[in-house]
Amino acid sequence: NPSSLALIGPNGSGKTTLLKIICGLLRPTSGKVSLKLDGQEIKKELHRTFFSLVAPDIELYEELTALENLKFFSRLKESGDSEQNLIEKLEQVGLRDRENEPVSSYSAGMKQRLKYALALIGSPEILLLDEPSSNLDEEGVFLMEELIENQKKDGIVILATNDLKETQYAQQIFKLGN
Repeated sequence: NPSSLALIGPNGSGKTTLLKIICGLLRPTSGKVSLKLDGQEIKKELHRTFFSLVAPDIELYEELTALENLKFFSRLKESGDSEQNLIEKLEQVGLRDRENEPVSSYSAGMKQRLKYALALIGSPEILLLDEPSSNLDEEGVFLMEELIENQKKDGIVILATNDLKETQYAQQIFKLGN
């Protein structure tokens, strides 16, 4: 069973829109998304517990520290992650030594890393990545690759990209648009 899929296509072909529809942030104008586990359809209101999204347009609370952002989103997701779990997520994305600094002092790449830490809250079954390596330096890309490989062991990764190098993380490729 493939555990990873890349959505490719030109700008405006609907890659980001499709990711947002899959995780329930947008309603489709037609059709529907259904999620099945062991052949049983999962109720729509439970979908959000299965998905996490990393995307350029996800907003972070700039006045909060990285750890405070994680605590806030953890409560929002009702994930039950302990503070130690959240600190481990920051460790995974290379922000362990910067967790008490306000996010407003972070570079674009550090903010992208924090979005990965946020996405790992609650250990989602399905990780949705929009432009996965956006703003990441070489070390950040390495950490992202590690997170993707770990996710593929236990869950599913769906990524949307214009960067054909990023399709290497996927076992299947789906082309949108012409």
